Amino acid sequence: MTTETSAWTTPSDVEVSVTRTFDAPQRLVFEAFTRPEHIVHWLLGPEGWTMPVCEVDLRPGGRWHMVWRRADGTEMSMTGSYLEVTPHSRLVQTESWGEEWPETENTTTFTGAGSRTVVVQTMKYPNREARDRAMGTGMTSGADTSYDRLETYLASLEA
Repeated sequence: MTTETSAWTTPSDVEVSVTRTFDAPQRLVFEAFTRPEHIVHWLLGPEGWTMPVCEVDLRPGGRWHMVWRRADGTEMSMTGSYLEVTPHSRLVQTESWGEEWPETENTTTFTGAGSRTVVVQTMKYPNREARDRAMGTGMTSGADTSYDRLETYLASLEA
Protein backbone atom coordinates (compact mmCIF):
# COMPACT_ATOMS: atom_id res chain seq x y z
CA MET A 1 0.00 0.00 0.00
CA THR A 2 1.29 3.41 -0.90
CA THR A 3 0.76 6.07 1.72
CA GLU A 4 -0.20 9.36 0.16
CA THR A 5 -0.51 12.85 1.48
CA SER A 6 -3.18 15.36 0.63
CA ALA A 7 -2.44 18.48 -1.40
CA TRP A 8 -4.43 21.51 -0.22
CA THR A 9 -4.91 24.60 -2.40
CA THR A 10 -7.11 27.69 -2.59
CA PRO A 11 -8.03 27.88 -6.30
CA SER A 12 -10.05 31.06 -5.79
CA ASP A 13 -10.93 33.55 -3.04
CA VAL A 14 -13.92 31.40 -2.05
CA GLU A 15 -12.65 27.85 -2.60
CA VAL A 16 -10.56 25.24 -0.83
CA SER A 17 -9.48 22.16 -2.73
CA VAL A 18 -7.88 18.92 -1.57
CA THR A 19 -6.37 16.30 -3.86
CA ARG A 20 -5.53 12.79 -2.70
CA THR A 21 -4.61 9.63 -4.57
CA PHE A 22 -5.86 6.34 -3.17
CA ASP A 23 -4.39 2.93 -3.93
CA ALA A 24 -7.76 1.45 -4.89
CA PRO A 25 -9.97 1.29 -7.99
CA GLN A 26 -12.28 4.18 -8.86
CA ARG A 27 -15.53 2.27 -8.27
CA LEU A 28 -14.48 1.22 -4.76
CA VAL A 29 -13.34 4.72 -3.77
CA PHE A 30 -16.60 6.22 -5.02
CA GLU A 31 -18.56 3.66 -3.01
CA ALA A 32 -16.48 4.43 0.09
CA PHE A 33 -17.52 8.09 -0.24
CA THR A 34 -21.20 7.38 -0.87
CA ARG A 35 -22.32 4.24 0.99
CA PRO A 36 -23.10 4.48 4.71
CA GLU A 37 -21.69 1.00 5.39
CA HIS A 38 -18.29 2.34 4.27
CA ILE A 39 -18.48 5.98 5.43
CA VAL A 40 -18.88 5.04 9.11
CA HIS A 41 -15.46 3.36 9.03
CA TRP A 42 -13.36 6.30 7.93
CA LEU A 43 -15.11 9.71 8.04
CA LEU A 44 -14.70 10.08 11.77
CA GLY A 45 -12.54 13.14 12.40
CA PRO A 46 -10.37 13.09 15.55
CA GLU A 47 -9.81 9.92 17.58
CA GLY A 48 -12.61 9.04 19.95
CA TRP A 49 -15.53 10.00 17.69
CA THR A 50 -18.11 7.61 16.24
CA MET A 51 -20.80 8.11 13.61
CA PRO A 52 -24.12 6.78 14.98
CA VAL A 53 -26.13 8.42 12.16
CA CYS A 54 -25.16 8.14 8.49
CA GLU A 55 -28.04 8.56 6.05
CA VAL A 56 -27.45 8.87 2.31
CA ASP A 57 -30.08 9.25 -0.43
CA LEU A 58 -27.66 9.22 -3.37
CA ARG A 59 -29.57 10.90 -6.20
CA PRO A 60 -29.98 14.47 -7.43
CA GLY A 61 -32.28 16.12 -4.89
CA GLY A 62 -31.54 13.41 -2.33
CA ARG A 63 -30.55 14.46 1.18
CA TRP A 64 -27.77 13.22 3.41
CA HIS A 65 -27.27 13.55 7.17
CA MET A 66 -24.40 12.52 9.44
CA VAL A 67 -23.99 12.79 13.21
CA TRP A 68 -20.71 12.32 15.06
CA ARG A 69 -20.57 11.54 18.78
CA ARG A 70 -17.68 11.67 21.23
CA ALA A 71 -17.49 9.36 24.27
CA ASP A 72 -18.59 12.23 26.56
CA GLY A 73 -21.83 12.57 24.56
CA THR A 74 -20.83 15.68 22.61
CA GLU A 75 -22.37 15.63 19.15
CA MET A 76 -21.96 17.49 15.88
CA SER A 77 -23.96 17.02 12.73
CA MET A 78 -23.78 17.85 9.06
CA THR A 79 -26.50 17.81 6.41
CA GLY A 80 -26.82 18.54 2.75
CA SER A 81 -28.35 17.54 -0.54
CA TYR A 82 -27.01 16.08 -3.76
CA LEU A 83 -27.15 18.39 -6.75
CA GLU A 84 -25.41 16.05 -9.20
CA VAL A 85 -24.50 12.36 -9.02
CA THR A 86 -22.46 10.81 -11.82
CA PRO A 87 -21.73 7.27 -10.61
CA HIS A 88 -18.09 6.55 -9.93
CA SER A 89 -16.81 9.87 -11.26
CA ARG A 90 -18.46 13.02 -9.84
CA LEU A 91 -20.57 14.33 -6.95
CA VAL A 92 -21.85 17.86 -6.38
CA GLN A 93 -23.53 18.43 -3.03
CA THR A 94 -24.36 21.08 -0.51
CA GLU A 95 -22.97 20.88 3.01
CA SER A 96 -24.18 22.58 6.17
CA TRP A 97 -22.65 22.34 9.65
CA GLY A 98 -25.46 24.33 11.25
CA GLU A 99 -26.60 27.91 11.69
CA GLU A 100 -23.17 29.20 12.72
CA TRP A 101 -21.63 28.18 9.38
CA PRO A 102 -22.62 29.08 5.83
CA GLU A 103 -23.64 26.34 3.44
CA THR A 104 -20.97 25.25 0.98
CA GLU A 105 -21.20 23.61 -2.42
CA ASN A 106 -18.75 20.73 -2.69
CA THR A 107 -17.65 19.12 -5.94
CA THR A 108 -15.79 15.81 -5.72
CA THR A 109 -14.27 14.10 -8.75
CA PHE A 110 -12.96 10.53 -8.89
CA THR A 111 -10.50 9.80 -11.69
CA GLY A 112 -9.16 6.31 -12.25
CA ALA A 113 -5.44 5.97 -12.85
CA GLY A 114 -4.89 2.25 -13.35
CA SER A 115 -5.51 0.57 -10.00
CA ARG A 116 -5.41 3.95 -8.24
CA THR A 117 -7.92 6.79 -7.94
CA VAL A 118 -7.31 10.51 -7.78
CA VAL A 119 -9.93 12.31 -5.70
CA VAL A 120 -10.28 16.09 -5.92
CA GLN A 121 -12.74 17.74 -3.56
CA THR A 122 -13.42 21.46 -3.92
CA MET A 123 -15.48 23.30 -1.30
CA LYS A 124 -16.99 26.61 -2.41
CA TYR A 125 -17.91 29.14 0.30
CA PRO A 126 -20.16 32.20 -0.10
CA ASN A 127 -17.21 34.56 0.52
CA ARG A 128 -13.52 34.71 1.37
CA GLU A 129 -14.14 35.37 5.06
CA ALA A 130 -16.18 32.17 5.40
CA ARG A 131 -13.50 30.20 3.56
CA ASP A 132 -10.74 31.59 5.77
CA ARG A 133 -12.74 30.97 8.95
CA ALA A 134 -13.25 27.33 7.92
CA MET A 135 -9.56 26.94 7.11
CA GLY A 136 -8.78 28.16 10.64
CA THR A 137 -10.76 25.35 12.28
CA GLY A 138 -8.28 22.56 11.66
CA MET A 139 -10.35 21.17 8.80
CA THR A 140 -7.23 20.21 6.85
CA SER A 141 -5.77 18.04 9.62
CA GLY A 142 -9.18 16.49 10.31
CA ALA A 143 -9.69 15.64 6.65
CA ASP A 144 -6.14 14.30 6.36
CA THR A 145 -6.78 12.02 9.36
CA SER A 146 -9.99 10.75 7.75
CA TYR A 147 -8.23 10.22 4.41
CA ASP A 148 -5.48 8.26 6.17
CA ARG A 149 -8.19 6.07 7.72
CA LEU A 150 -9.80 5.68 4.30
CA GLU A 151 -6.49 4.53 2.84
CA THR A 152 -6.23 1.83 5.50
CA TYR A 153 -9.89 0.88 5.17
CA LEU A 154 -9.65 0.53 1.38
CA ALA A 155 -6.60 -1.72 1.76
CA SER A 156 -8.56 -3.94 4.18
CA LEU A 157 -11.39 -4.27 1.64
CA GLU A 158 -8.98 -5.29 -1.10
CA ALA A 159 -7.12 -7.83 1.08
